[in-house]
Amino acid sequence: MDGKLYIGTRRYSSWSLRGWLLVKLAGLDVEEILLPLQGGNTPAIKAVSPNGLVPYLEHQGARVWESLAIAEYCAEFNPALWPADRLARAHARSIAAEMHAGFRALRLAMPMNLGRSYQGLGQTPESVADIVRIDALLTETRQRFGGGGPFLFGEMFNAADAMFAPVVARFITYAPPLSDTTGAYCQAVRAQALVSLWYDLAAQEPVSWRLEKYETMA
Repeated sequence: MDGKLYIGTRRYSSWSLRGWLLVKLAGLDVEEILLPLQGGNTPAIKAVSPNGLVPYLEHQGARVWESLAIAEYCAEFNPALWPADRLARAHARSIAAEMHAGFRALRLAMPMNLGRSYQGLGQTPESVADIVRIDALLTETRQRFGGGGPFLFGEMFNAADAMFAPVVARFITYAPPLSDTTGAYCQAVRAQALVSLWYDLAAQEPVSWRLEKYETMA
């Protein structure tokens, strides 16, 4: 193997999902090291990751942290992670960057949990505003660049889709009102082979890894 990918609990770790998808899409041969999250203070992660967070990739001497940096690194091995067309590629990088830097209210109000149904919960004014923006962003992208395919830029599930995959997971868990276009996109992402594999692996994690604050939302 050419390195290691450090990730957190699959059931909860939205950022790990992004990094893992990108590494898989790029075909990097790395060992996956899962470090169970401990409610925001996980010494094992802080001991290995430069920023104390996951995902963290070590590959052929490179040390890469932050999901967007991992996306760009992986695109060096698989350029098709970004669209070939210049305008589409610029749009993909812009929406990926907005996802990476924004939507804090949604993250806080609707933490990712792949094993529960929290329909209707987490809809604060701030999180709803984030959802409206994301819905508009996904709808515009699909209309402009989606062509006949199910994903943001057509037939191929790419880096932009990977960046939005945890938001799709939140939409499935919390079931907020969404446009038909975004609803269909969520179904396509959930059915994508790697996303489905992540869900399956999350379901196999020990019950002892579960965190009460994510399992008892009301």
